[in-house]
Amino acid sequence: MFLTGVDDERPRWVVSAAGFVPTLAGAVAVVWGDLAGGRHLAVDLVGGALACAGVWWCRRWPVGVGLAVIAISVVAASASVAAGIAALFAALYRKPRVALAVGAAGVAATLVRFALRPPGFAPYPVWALVGVLFGAAVTAWGMLARTRRELVRSLAERARRAEAEQRSRAEEARRAERLGIAREMHDVLAHRLSLLAVHAGALEFNAGATPGEVAETAGVIRSSARQALEELREVISVLRGPASRTGDTDLGALVEESRRAGTQVELRDHGVRLSEAPGAVGRAAYRIVQEGLTNARKHAPGRPVTVLVSHPDGELVVEVRNPLPGAPAPLAEAGAGAGLEGLSERAALAGGRLEYGPAAGGAFVLAARLPWPG
Repeated sequence: MFLTGVDDERPRWVVSAAGFVPTLAGAVAVVWGDLAGGRHLAVDLVGGALACAGVWWCRRWPVGVGLAVIAISVVAASASVAAGIAALFAALYRKPRVALAVGAAGVAATLVRFALRPPGFAPYPVWALVGVLFGAAVTAWGMLARTRRELVRSLAERARRAEAEQRSRAEEARRAERLGIAREMHDVLAHRLSLLAVHAGALEFNAGATPGEVAETAGVIRSSARQALEELREVISVLRGPASRTGDTDLGALVEESRRAGTQVELRDHGVRLSEAPGAVGRAAYRIVQEGLTNARKHAPGRPVTVLVSHPDGELVVEVRNPLPGAPAPLAEAGAGAGLEGLSERAALAGGRLEYGPAAGGAFVLAARLPWPG
């Protein structure tokens, strides 16, 4: 029973000892019978010793050593138990075709031994039937145990792979969350910091500003900084809270902020309310407009911007258009296109697409089409 439960992770000497013990017991029993009047004492002593040594190495070389032990059992009855153990080892550790061949050799050796040294107590056909049944049972037992061991190993490997895939999915989810946080923070910070830069620049270059104008500008800067912190807290709560939350989608307030910063913005929303759009769609549209206004302030300061929002059948169309700048703006180096790449990913996640680049008439256009059924 111990042998049928072995696997490749157990020490080889433990498996060999499990087969050696019954082999030694069988050899001693036969030799003891020879001492009581048998005529094959010398053959059984030598054969039994060789069979015991062979069984010890059967785990390493199941076929070669096993066939040698089976051959010894033809003339030495003391090796009969060893021959059965050798056939069992072959069935445990080799493919079925090889195991059947070794088992057949063991049965053949038993039949020849019974013919050369009849056991007595029963006619030869009876002992021949016993030998065939015993050999078949040993081989079938070993093959069944091998199949079970391989099945257990396969299930363990599947479990290991499933656990690895689960860890991979968890890591991918964490990575997606980090990317989402980074994308949201970029959109929020880029918008607010561009407003801060515009107001701070105005304060720096307007040396003749009155105390009231200075105080008003400082108040705007303080208000923008406070709103940036509030929006960052909102980003974290949205990403970690229920998916149904969409955050701020008020385009009117967004456009008004840009106007206070000195940007000429014309909003044509055709009565569309982003708060009525599906959560991911409405928030994506809001961020696209926010990024478009931020880029216009950075790359084309002082140029007018037009924001178009419409809701034709089945989709939401958002477009931000501004004239191309004549020369690089002081803030144009910031960002390096990361915001547009993030917007493309955001639009794709919402099921839409984003296009941007120079258009006819010397304008730069940022346009998105997002699904909005009904």
